[in-house]
Amino acid sequence: MPLPPRWVRRLLIGPGTVLLAVLVVTTLPVWLILAAAISPLVPGYLRPLRVLWLGIVYLLWDSAALIALFGLWVGSGFGWHKRSPAFQRAHYVLAGWFLTFLFWQARWTLRLRIDIVGTDPDTALPGRPELVLCRHAGPGDSFILIHALVNWFDREPRIVLKDTLQWDPAVDVLLNRLPNRFIAARDRRARQVGPTERGGPPRETLIEQIGHLAVNLDSNDAFVIFPEGGNFTPRRRLRAIDLLRSRGLDEMAERAEALRHVLAPQPGGVLAALDAAPDAGVIFVAHTGLDRMLTVADVWRELPMDKRIVMRFWSVPPDEVPAGRQERIDWLFDWWARIDEWVDAHRDDGDPT
Repeated sequence: MPLPPRWVRRLLIGPGTVLLAVLVVTTLPVWLILAAAISPLVPGYLRPLRVLWLGIVYLLWDSAALIALFGLWVGSGFGWHKRSPAFQRAHYVLAGWFLTFLFWQARWTLRLRIDIVGTDPDTALPGRPELVLCRHAGPGDSFILIHALVNWFDREPRIVLKDTLQWDPAVDVLLNRLPNRFIAARDRRARQVGPTERGGPPRETLIEQIGHLAVNLDSNDAFVIFPEGGNFTPRRRLRAIDLLRSRGLDEMAERAEALRHVLAPQPGGVLAALDAAPDAGVIFVAHTGLDRMLTVADVWRELPMDKRIVMRFWSVPPDEVPAGRQERIDWLFDWWARIDEWVDAHRDDGDPT
């Protein structure tokens, strides 16, 4: 389903979310009684009640964030100063508070925990911008990574992410006020986005957009990108390999075939970010634990979760980043092979393929 225009999201979906939250809260006893009544009939310990509670909490979380964001909008002069450093910082602080609450609820309701099994000493080193390259697998990995960057490492992320996340009203409003870039599927498939209007000049290519997002990173900024371009699935893995072969990149296709748990990285955006931020360090992030939860049906099947998400951060200083284009591509594929090996060593549910 195509994403609605911004005015529809602001005037209808956002306020509708708040009204729905009010309606759910006022009828909460009815929902709890129904969920409790059917819980004994559904396998899994109190699964309907857990799902209901999680849905209600997320709805209230979204609504509270929208109300707080509206307050910031009014306080900034009805949006006049929302791009000022003070209000940008206020939005990052607000994001940190809401992410802390969200993961506190996830730990309590779903018995979900996040463990860091290894981190280079300078991963959280202050005073240097960082380019953060993360594996993409399973729902929620973006939330987990941003939670870590904002609340553990005190960073202000700039994120390259899918435009479909704008269906979430709070995410839509918050991230569009901060320096982020939403990428549509059609943009990922095409090198050129297309003309701005009939007869008008062409818009920036996708790679140029990513490069511009990485310009002028401050000492506490973190540029976040998921080089695979989408969640890992066996079908996407084969499609990525076929695409490399169709472009005559047989050597890269062979390297992609050796990857079992990750997709072949797409180097264009990473190269653009490296060119735009030559003084930035690079942090590679691997995680596993939610690999089998790719759809709503998967989430329902896995509940109650009782999951352990394992994360690993590697830090590369700027002077260790290769200089040449092909050297950087080979370096990126080497790191993705290392991440693939790490995932294979830390998975506890077998090979997804």
